[in-house]
Amino acid sequence: MLPLKDDIPSRSTPFVTLALIGLNVLVFLYQLSLQSSGDAQGRRALEAFVFEFGVVPCRLSGLCASADDFPQPLVTVLTSMFVHGGLLHVGGNMLYLWIFGDNVEDTLGHARFLFFYLLSGIAAAVAQTAVGPASTVPMIGASGAVSGVLGAYIVLFPYATVLTLVTFVFFFRLVHVPAIIVLGFWVVVQVFNGLGSFHTPGGEAGVAWFAHIGGFVAGIALLLIMRPRRGVRL
Repeated sequence: MLPLKDDIPSRSTPFVTLALIGLNVLVFLYQLSLQSSGDAQGRRALEAFVFEFGVVPCRLSGLCASADDFPQPLVTVLTSMFVHGGLLHVGGNMLYLWIFGDNVEDTLGHARFLFFYLLSGIAAAVAQTAVGPASTVPMIGASGAVSGVLGAYIVLFPYATVLTLVTFVFFFRLVHVPAIIVLGFWVVVQVFNGLGSFHTPGGEAGVAWFAHIGGFVAGIALLLIMRPRRGVRL
């Protein structure tokens, strides 16, 4: 199932959502420029960029920290949210942020939403690090922060419907699916894959499933804490 559009109109322009999407796209274009030559040097430059600005769990936990770490591991928790591993990675994250972010921003207000988004991403990084504190594989992407947005959305708009592209082999159809089913299916996929990642050879998974789960849970908790009580939006 690929969500395309929800049916909840936004009452305000989602400035923060648009800015986050723009910043993620700009960083991704910079990543593409690093390997534009297509040679080994370009690939090494991109790899160095990912390791420098992604969250490496063992650096964050202090199990492999070194005196010349730059940027500081805590800083990479923020920078990693804007680095992606490919077109599908950044495209999928930005699609979900575009569909569901505007309504959460509309509810929280611009300033609260930015704070909410960043805190969700931080919680996601902490959750993944807690599961594999000795991992040397960098975590990158906005998935954890976007997961927080999905958690907030499912609480705020459980009865919304989402225009969804449903595919099965050669079958393609656009259908309106309740948001609670679309996002509920997403949650089930994260949990099952997260549990399955424990059995991945070598103990490393290609996707930070527990970052997604941690971000989703954090999004629900943060919404309950940060949601304006009388419709005040900042």
